Amino acid sequence: MKTLFPTSLFLLFGIMSFGQQIKGSELLDKAIKYHDPQHKWKTFNGTFHVTMETPNSSNRNSKISINLPEEHFYLKAKKDTVVTEYDVKKEACTITLNGKTDLSNQVLKTHNLSCERAYLYKNYYTYLYGLPMKLKDEGTIINDVIEQKTFKGKAFLVLQVTYDASVGKDVWYFYFNPKTYAMEVYQFYKTDDTGSIKKDSGEYILLTDEEIVNGIKMPKTRAWYYNKDDAYLGTDILN
Repeated sequence: MKTLFPTSLFLLFGIMSFGQQIKGSELLDKAIKYHDPQHKWKTFNGTFHVTMETPNSSNRNSKISINLPEEHFYLKAKKDTVVTEYDVKKEACTITLNGKTDLSNQVLKTHNLSCERAYLYKNYYTYLYGLPMKLKDEGTIINDVIEQKTFKGKAFLVLQVTYDASVGKDVWYFYFNPKTYAMEVYQFYKTDDTGSIKKDSGEYILLTDEEIVNGIKMPKTRAWYYNKDDAYLGTDILN
């Protein structure tokens, strides 16, 4: 008597078999080949715009320029009538508010502006829009054991990433399409003093659609949610 398996079950077994053969470093290489087929990231010099939508708040529209060879980062963000600019050239930092650079300490404090925040934005945007290529950076620890997970009804190959203590303590999971190796979800958790994951911490980010920026396939839409209760935080839209 012939036993017929559902197609989804057949595909799941196929993914599991493949996932057991491929290593984490190999999966990362395949994902980078998908997102950055011409190896453009190391010399990236480009500008893009991002609209951030958050519940019960007006949009924030940002212009972001990243020049990796020159170590130059520029961010211009407008929310309502307030326009802030951060210009970071290597170790030099310039802050502008509504066209003015001569800002008192009180004005800087009122608008939460600082060079420390400028470097934070630089690292934030360079990391997120440089994924998965940024996972090749020094201090990144790639788990060679690949997991097969179903998340929001889709099957993925999942790469676990941790970092040297000098870099960060969060534990990250990157979800790749098992057919194309496109990055479609990532997720992070905080850790306690023992290094154990705090299950009620962190966020997950759903990635949909793509934009090609300087030859690199970047996720167009990033929707952010809390891990603990799936509460929606906001959406970043690349345009």
